[in-house]
Order: sequence, then structure tokens, then C-alpha cells
Amino acid sequence: MIVSLLIFLGLLLLGMPVVFAIGIAGFVFFLLTPGLQPVMPVQLALSETQNFALLAIPTFILAGNLMNEAGVTRRLVQFATLLTGHLAGGLGQVSVLASTLMGGVSGSAIADASMQARVLGPEMQKRGYTPGFIAALQGFTGLLAVMIPPSIALILYGSIGQVSIGRLFAGGIGIGLLLALVFMLVVAFLAKKRQYPRERASRAPTREIASAFLASFWALIFPLILLLTLRGGVFVPSEVGAAACVYALILGSVVYRELGKAGLVRALKQSVADIGMVSFLIACSALIGYAMKWEMWPQKLGQFLVGLQLETTLVVLAVLLALLVLGTVLDSTVMIILTTPILVPAMKALGVDLVHFGVLMALTCAIGLLTPPVGLSMYAVCSIMRCSVAEYLREGWPLLVAVLATILAALLFPPLVTTLPNLLFHR
Repeated sequence: MIVSLLIFLGLLLLGMPVVFAIGIAGFVFFLLTPGLQPVMPVQLALSETQNFALLAIPTFILAGNLMNEAGVTRRLVQFATLLTGHLAGGLGQVSVLASTLMGGVSGSAIADASMQARVLGPEMQKRGYTPGFIAALQGFTGLLAVMIPPSIALILYGSIGQVSIGRLFAGGIGIGLLLALVFMLVVAFLAKKRQYPRERASRAPTREIASAFLASFWALIFPLILLLTLRGGVFVPSEVGAAACVYALILGSVVYRELGKAGLVRALKQSVADIGMVSFLIACSALIGYAMKWEMWPQKLGQFLVGLQLETTLVVLAVLLALLVLGTVLDSTVMIILTTPILVPAMKALGVDLVHFGVLMALTCAIGLLTPPVGLSMYAVCSIMRCSVAEYLREGWPLLVAVLATILAALLFPPLVTTLPNLLFHR
């Protein structure tokens, strides 16, 4: 296993895409380990991608792309503008609220950040916001898509760790709303300090807000529909993703009537690219996952953590800090796929609530999307806003502190995450 890890790190340093580095390192393990057949990597890769629970991922990806083509984004941004445009830092507040609402559509931090940067970035720049601040704000508010259902990260964690996806979705809502509130406070503070303009002088009329609410109603209730169908046993996670696709088609073609043939083709093309990337990553990660189980890493880690005889909170904090550091060199999806099989048994041995831990883990891993050198969301928003990484980092540190403070608060006060799952799904 040590040889495989060295090969993996060496390939990363040479600049090889992480998915290929994982696959090659995993295949080498099977070649060097006595008792393992060379045909096993192929069998494992195929069986892992045929996991029934993981069917939720491609269907939710398709549903998100269909909704984006159906005019949902424009309606949600308009609704968010009416609600928060009169607050300090008008368009900044709109960005936070729009990302909160869009989290229930995209399920992807990178997709949400890129979309908001394209939609709101130019208008914010006209009003005096610096490109670095716009990029940082859009990048960090994209984290809300990791928490608000249907979160791809939570689906991965729940599927691999055998944890209730419905409870994870409910737990993500609590910390997602808290994080949105913290972001709004940071934006208000910076807006007053830098004299960023309000989008409108006074609060929008109630009639105007009600009209925008009705226009975006069917998109707004999407996360609620997901939770209620899972809670009521109407669908299992893999089925609710397919139902979401049907819902998105009806929304775009019948309700809003904006999803034409061209939009449908664009959504399908983008979905094929997104699904292919995630599926290939899952297939290659299956090799490393099997290698870790063969070497009994989950059991060894569990015994080590229990043997420390520390407070459970301190152990979880140490694990989250390790994930935070690991996120500087690995993509968040890769981290969840690789570490969940190790960490879930260890946390179970310590008596940690797996829903609470999973939500914190998903958010912590996602921070790596916003920090160098891997930072996919960071590079995406910097490219769109045409700003340097240095400017992005200089403007983004208050938002990073806000995220870390939110994670720490949720760690020290678990009901922030667990209250809603316990209410909906009865512990």
C-alpha cells in the first residue's frame, strides 16, 4: 500500500489528473499484492458504478441542468433581489440569497459559483464591487449548494457510508441556512465599510414580492418535495432523482414554457460530461477503497482513535482539521469517496452521530474547492471575473473565517445539524 501511495503522490506532483493517478496507484496495488488477481480492478470498477444507491447522482445532475435551462435561475435571482436588494451591499446580499435558493437546484458548488459569477458578476462590477470580492463571494456562497438538498456530496457520503440520505439532506438544510445568515452578516459589514451601494432605496412592495414568489414557487419548493417524498417513503433516493428529472421537464416545458429542444440538448450534453467525470472517479476510487479495506485501515484507525482516550469532540475536530489540510491537494469529491470508507467505521466506534459528522465532513471537504493549489471553484470564478488568485485570496479571507466559525459552532452545538433530521425522521 505504501508503494501505491507514493506512486499516487508522485503522479500528482507530475501534474497528472487526479482520477488517473488514483486508478494507476490502485492497479499497482493489485499487481504487487499476493493473493489478488489482476482481473479484480476491472470487476471492482464495474461493480462500484453499478451501485443502486449511486443512481441518485446522475439523475440529480440531469435534473439540475434541466432546471437551469428552464429559466429557474433568472426567476430565483429576481425573487432574491426583491427580498434583499434594499439591504447594505444590495447585490452582495442578493448573491447569498440566490445561492441559497439555487442550492436546491444545482447540488454542485462549482456549478452554482460559476453560474452566479456569470449572472451577477458584471452587474456587481458596474456598482463598484472589486473583481476579487465578487469572485470570492460567488465562490464561497457556492458552498451552500453542498448543504442544501440535493447535495451531490451528501449523496456520495450517504451511499458509501450507508447513512440515511434523507437525514443528511435535512441536516444540511440547518447548517446551510446558518451559513447563509453568516455570509449575509459579513457582506453587510464589508458593504458599510466600503460604501457598496444598496440595490434599491427601500424594501420592495409586498405585491411585487408576492408576484416574484409565485413566479418561482415551483422551484422554491423543490428541496421540500425531496424531503417529504423521502420522509413519506414515496421514493428511495435513487428514485427521487428520477422523479426530479420529470419534475424539471414539466416545470420547464409546461409551467414556464422555456425549455425548448435546444435547451434540452444543452442540458443533456452538460449532464453527460458531468456524469462521466463523476462515474469515472467513482470507478477508479473503488480500487483504492478496496486496498484500504484489504489493509484493514478502517479498523486500525478506529482502534487508534479509541485508544487516544480523548473527548469525542476533540477527535472529530482533529479529523476535520486533517480533511481541511488534505483539501489543499485533493478535490472534495475525491476526498469523500476515499475517506468515507475509513472514517465512517471509526466514527461509529466512537459513538459519533454519522449524520452530524457527514454534514460537517462534506462542508469541510468543500473548502478545498476554494483554496489553492487545487481549488476548482476558485479558478472558475477567478477566470470568469478576470482577477488574480492573489486578489481573490486577499478579498476572501473574511468569508473563509465565517465558514470555519460556522463549522466550529455546528461541531460544538450538534443540534444545529441534528434537530431537523430528528424531527422529520424520528430518531
